Amino acid sequence: MGNNLEERADNRVCVAFSGGGTGGHIYPGLAVAAALQKEYPCRIFWIGSSKALDRSIVEEAGIEFFSIPAGKLRRNFSFRNFSDLFKVALGFFAARKILKREKPALLFSKGGFVSVPPCAAAACLGVPVFTHESDFSPGLATRLNARFAAKGSGRIITAYAETARRFSKKIQDKICVLGNPVRAEFKSADPQKGRAFLGADKTERILLVLGGSQGARELNELVASSIDGLTKNYLVVHQTGAGAMSAHLTAEDTEFHREKCQYKPYPYIKEELPHVLAAAELVLARSGAGTVWECAAAGKPMILLPLAGSATRGDQPENAHFFEKAGAALVLPPGKREAADLLEAVNMLAEDDGKREAMAAASARIGNTGGTGNIVRLLIDALKQGVQAERNNGGEV
Repeated sequence: MGNNLEERADNRVCVAFSGGGTGGHIYPGLAVAAALQKEYPCRIFWIGSSKALDRSIVEEAGIEFFSIPAGKLRRNFSFRNFSDLFKVALGFFAARKILKREKPALLFSKGGFVSVPPCAAAACLGVPVFTHESDFSPGLATRLNARFAAKGSGRIITAYAETARRFSKKIQDKICVLGNPVRAEFKSADPQKGRAFLGADKTERILLVLGGSQGARELNELVASSIDGLTKNYLVVHQTGAGAMSAHLTAEDTEFHREKCQYKPYPYIKEELPHVLAAAELVLARSGAGTVWECAAAGKPMILLPLAGSATRGDQPENAHFFEKAGAALVLPPGKREAADLLEAVNMLAEDDGKREAMAAASARIGNTGGTGNIVRLLIDALKQGVQAERNNGGEV
């Protein structure tokens, strides 16, 4: 694509972002976008699915959003694969039309099935592709996107050194190990703002339970079964997801603990989450990449319950193992997730200040690897090289 960098009417470099399906594929991308605009002012737009949640998250961040048809990529056989392949093809042509019109200098993909058509279209048009994998093991979308990123000046970015070995030897020189991007708010959060939001005083010890934006049934039921024991040491702040908390915790039970200021359930904590996390002494969560790295950025000790079995491709257990091996987390494996197991882990950490502090320090060491800044510097270098190439080719700057 000729003159990608200078054809915009506002004379700014244009950069495309893609990703979606879950907040874990969007929020880290927004962290990169915000940091990039701060360091290298440019026009950014996002190509994502037509899901209302994807659009609302991106547009609330002040970024232009273009939707394309999106089909889910599955490793297992399903008749839905046939109709979804048609959606993927439609997504490719829709993304190609957008990219050809908007003329970005490069495309940064944060993954998810919706990112594959834009990456394929970008490679077809000669737009460099930079794709990022948050988890230990690359997902199917990243494996496909890696083929497009291996072309030209594109790059495959991983959070962990071990992940690089999961790719073909032929593309090892295209892989950069740079860490995971985390929104700046998690680094600069104010615990006092978190306590003010919760209505908690400075003496209360806070256990934050995170099941993701949609919640997690197993976590919800464990909290319900353990609520009496958990609230002996902690104010339990629980992001439950939009659905009902649990059949095991009645409305009367919830109100009883709420009145005693020991339990505060929220369907979803949005802008206040960084501050609430900063105020927490301990976090109980799944082990999605976004969650564990946000906790690490805040330097928090964690108790992790990774998804297991057919519910995961293995990324959550691998993420959890990494943080456990680093000394930042305790992991409750399948078979050790009864109420008694959870209470034993929580009470042990509640009573052992030294253990918690050591875990917090280990967590902070991981969180201080500077993933966002590392990725932004890589993208800026690519943009500057593109500008220089335009000059060398006689393009106006």
